[in-house]
Amino acid sequence: MSRSRWINALVAGLMFGAAFVAVPGADVVSAEEPSTTLTPAALAEIAQVEAEIDRIEGQTLERLAAPPDNQVQQVELLGKLMLYDKHLSVNRNEACAFCHMPETGFTGPVSQLNRTTGSYPGSVRTRFSDRKPQTHAYAPLSPVLHYNPGQGDLVGGNFWDMRATGRRLGNPAAEQAQGPPTNPVEMGLPDIACAVYRASQRPYRALFESVWGKQAFAIDWPKDVEQVCDQPGPPGANDPMPVHLSELDRGRAAATFDQMAQSIAGYEVSAEVTTFTSKFDAVQAGKAQFTAQEQLGYELFRGKGQCNACHRDGGPGEDPLFTDFTASNIGTPANPRLPYYAENRPDARGYVANPAGSSFVDGGVGRFLRRNHLLSQPSAVDTNWLPLAPGNEARFQVPTLRNVDKRPYPDFVKAYTHNGYFKSLKSIVHFYNTRDVLPRCQANDPGKGTTCWPAPESTANMNTKRVGRLGLSDAEEDALVSFMQTLTDGFMSRDQR
Repeated sequence: MSRSRWINALVAGLMFGAAFVAVPGADVVSAEEPSTTLTPAALAEIAQVEAEIDRIEGQTLERLAAPPDNQVQQVELLGKLMLYDKHLSVNRNEACAFCHMPETGFTGPVSQLNRTTGSYPGSVRTRFSDRKPQTHAYAPLSPVLHYNPGQGDLVGGNFWDMRATGRRLGNPAAEQAQGPPTNPVEMGLPDIACAVYRASQRPYRALFESVWGKQAFAIDWPKDVEQVCDQPGPPGANDPMPVHLSELDRGRAAATFDQMAQSIAGYEVSAEVTTFTSKFDAVQAGKAQFTAQEQLGYELFRGKGQCNACHRDGGPGEDPLFTDFTASNIGTPANPRLPYYAENRPDARGYVANPAGSSFVDGGVGRFLRRNHLLSQPSAVDTNWLPLAPGNEARFQVPTLRNVDKRPYPDFVKAYTHNGYFKSLKSIVHFYNTRDVLPRCQANDPGKGTTCWPAPESTANMNTKRVGRLGLSDAEEDALVSFMQTLTDGFMSRDQR
């Protein structure tokens, strides 16, 4: 089926409030449960994830009775508490961790969503993001976004489109943490001051003040702050900061919001999240050996497969982070199951997430540089970079491959690339290998993903040098998958490093 027919079918279904079920082995979407956009199976799995978030938060709150006496660990504890705190969302139902759980390498933990929509619903459950969740493990090791004229690339930042630049706080991961709280399709608060107010009501307030100072929450909150913060964003154009504070209190709230974000980034870079405990790490340390298939995969990764050109395994002065922090357009097809395509009509609150509807094409880094309908913008755009926008259209940040196959059980589905189009490592390796070898799929082609490929979402700046015609055999593709599976953390304990 063509891209436009797929998307139009999805839009038509979502207009009737249907839940969509992918039929295994078929490129069709069927509509059921007209009262919701989420299937009963997805809702049940979401409930399990929410219960696990509550369990982890409860265990972490217990540590407040005897908090660590070291400031670094105090910051990490604060960051973890905020990551698992659903009260920091407008409807008090969605923690940051909802899209970033440890059992999947701190990315999307709902198999049903990964298998179908790819993106996740926000605190307002009828609003879906335009992209799949990235992992936040290893994200704090990204450099501040900068332009390297020698290689002609923007390098660093966080988010698929690099829009958390890190240039204000000196930390891309901290600026990334400031995006979701006020993103209307994620945590949905109408004002950053709402996140600060909600945090001031939480059990970790005393620890926060101990670390960051008593001034953090010394704010004269207006009488209507509860009511204002219970209203989903975005705020009206005539009242962009609906929590009405004095200039002094507004500055204090902004500073506290920065400190909340820095705490979250502190947890993300901790040894609990960014662990370097995979089999690959054990092999490099001389504590394990690759199997023959894994060794072949590693050799292909560094050679014929050309993976190491972007997914760097380390070098002089480098950690083996399996990304070079640049951006690329690998020619990923559009994901017709993204509900975002249907978010082109006002919702119950009059919000339109996607005015372009089914004609939406994700511009990636170029979209950020052009500041074109960004759902959140935690970092300012350097206007000196505006001329770089055409050359970065449709390019997305090269993701780390660490934990790329981490999953809680063998048949758990993970989604890959910015829009979640690919559902297995084998499929994306096959795509890299054969994108420019196999023909374009025709409508209803049963060979999609095996003997043909759909057209790219965008051909702008498409990578034809290292993607599309690698000449790998089926066995070599399998070997690459086997090697990437050695990048899953937890093979050795943190104490063994």
